[in-house]
Amino acid sequence: MSQPNLTGPLTFQPIFMERMWGGRRLESKFGKKLPPNACIGESWEIVDRKEAQSVVRNGAMRGKTLHELWTQDRQEIFGELPDSPRFPLLVKLLDAQQRLSLQVHPRERIAAKLGSEPKTEFWYVAAADDKAELFVGLRKQTARSEFKNALESGTAAELVHTIRAKAGDAMFLPAGRLHAVGAGNLLVEIQQNSDTTYRVFDWNRLDEKGKARELHVDQALQCIDFNDCEPQLVKPKGELLVKHKLFEIQKWKLDKPREVAPSGQFAIVFCLSGSIGCADADLAPGEFFLVPASLQDRQLKPLNEGTTLLRVTIPR
Repeated sequence: MSQPNLTGPLTFQPIFMERMWGGRRLESKFGKKLPPNACIGESWEIVDRKEAQSVVRNGAMRGKTLHELWTQDRQEIFGELPDSPRFPLLVKLLDAQQRLSLQVHPRERIAAKLGSEPKTEFWYVAAADDKAELFVGLRKQTARSEFKNALESGTAAELVHTIRAKAGDAMFLPAGRLHAVGAGNLLVEIQQNSDTTYRVFDWNRLDEKGKARELHVDQALQCIDFNDCEPQLVKPKGELLVKHKLFEIQKWKLDKPREVAPSGQFAIVFCLSGSIGCADADLAPGEFFLVPASLQDRQLKPLNEGTTLLRVTIPR
């Protein structure tokens, strides 16, 4: 494969997902051009799935899908990474105007048993209303039978650990952790490339026709870690928010030019505040770009005071 003529980071066309719990905050907060009159709950920013493909919107690679980059230009774009059929991460923005259902994602062993995909993820709170909450884990160690009884009696909410959320908070969600996003949260979500979700409780809500939402109780009960009690928000270690075999995420305050990653290593950058320049691309709040492993000009430059960002890489 010939060396692509890369002059800057790659930007992608976001894929907007309508959700019953979504809204318009991605437009009002980050200037996304949402479809009119739609309740947008998710913006899939970097994705390589059969049902959804990010498409490059700039430069010599314009029009290429992320899957084409992964299969045809992997060394140039991503450097040395463990082999996998698809790019291993999925990067989203979530706008929760209503509380999401209580759910869980399977670990590898259980996913294989259930014919689904494992999923570990990370949330960064980009914005939060007063009294916005995150629901994560259990208040106390709970037997599976006790939790099942609470589901049947409609009292499962009493068993869930709740955290008040504010902008700048972060939460790591290993597969098996019970969780839900509370109303009023705008999140950056960085996750394993999976779309398996088992909904276990929907807060006793009914739709306009008086019907309850479809749940996946049997599968969820096999996946939940019932020993996962009172998980806490991420405690940053300097710039490091989380380092896992799937992803490493740092938060930078960018007050001078800085190399995003060593040559030969790719990085995904999300602008939280201010503005970022890198080679021929600029990044405004709410935007992502991918700095290819082979790009020569790898310096991130702050274009405004108070520039902050999230930097995502995959440990080698």
